[in-house]
Amino acid sequence: MKRQEFVGGVFVGGAAWGAAAGSLALQNSAPRELSGSTGAEEVVIERPLAGQPHSGKVLAAIQPHADDIPFFAGGTVAKLVSEGYWGCLIRSSNDEKAGDGTVGETILNNEKDNDAVAKALGLSKVVNLEYRNHEMDGISRQEMRERLIYLIRVLKIDTVIGYDPWGSYEENPDHYVTAQIVESACWMAGMEKDYPEHFAAGLQPHSVREKYYFARGPQLVNRVVDIAPWIDRKVEANLANKTQGPAGENGARLRARLAALKLRLPILGNDDDTSNHQYIKQIVLDYDSKHLRGVPSDREIGRKYGLEWAEAFHYIGPSESMLDRYVSEHALPL
Repeated sequence: MKRQEFVGGVFVGGAAWGAAAGSLALQNSAPRELSGSTGAEEVVIERPLAGQPHSGKVLAAIQPHADDIPFFAGGTVAKLVSEGYWGCLIRSSNDEKAGDGTVGETILNNEKDNDAVAKALGLSKVVNLEYRNHEMDGISRQEMRERLIYLIRVLKIDTVIGYDPWGSYEENPDHYVTAQIVESACWMAGMEKDYPEHFAAGLQPHSVREKYYFARGPQLVNRVVDIAPWIDRKVEANLANKTQGPAGENGARLRARLAALKLRLPILGNDDDTSNHQYIKQIVLDYDSKHLRGVPSDREIGRKYGLEWAEAFHYIGPSESMLDRYVSEHALPL
């Protein structure tokens, strides 16, 4: 995605917000709205949970490029892993067009960065699908969907985090193609007649129960995740993207350039590690989004909900059947 250009658009703001979703009772908050909302539906605040309530569950963080999950959802991924999820990072493109050097060098460097992102976020496995960067609107969607359905079934994925298939004004074909295929794969993986050869190999239908979708453009937002305890993990994940991400314009270089001009930024400290960390945290994840792009930053989203740092999503949770709901509302004891 070439995060050296930082955020390309709005991922919280404009358009209507809302869309109710299921949630754990411990995560519910009083109904509130994000700035720019024209609706009146509830936005759930997902807060840190004690212990490891998600132990035994499987998370798939799915991104077209090595810098997507770290920037838009790094805090939420780290949160869910710390709460017990086993996690896998799935990258759909080969990132061949994002970075310096030859195409081969760019592919290799981004692959190394992607592995480092997974490690920073606590994800245990990495799968690279290796489709051509910026050319995914020309691939066989059926082929990619089957590959994802296989992964959902073999890994028994319960929850996915990725781009919103309904996000508006998305210009990058890798983003919207990946998002749309992920959505259809999550649905079809639970079917009993799709790809029966999987069952012959010992797999079973498996439905994805929860989805956290983010977007660069306007989207329906119904969940805000408190990521304050994991903001430094998010920073480390973004620092891992040296080839195409914000680490390519790191704080140490900025501090050196300012020093040559007899200037200094106090937030950058006096050593390279501090400079690089604070550059991502204070400038990339806060100032750039808020002041240069005119969209809410992680810090600004959090402030609206009494949090320090937060990420926003269109969340789709487990659905209750109409029959189950009717029975719970009307059944009487014998």
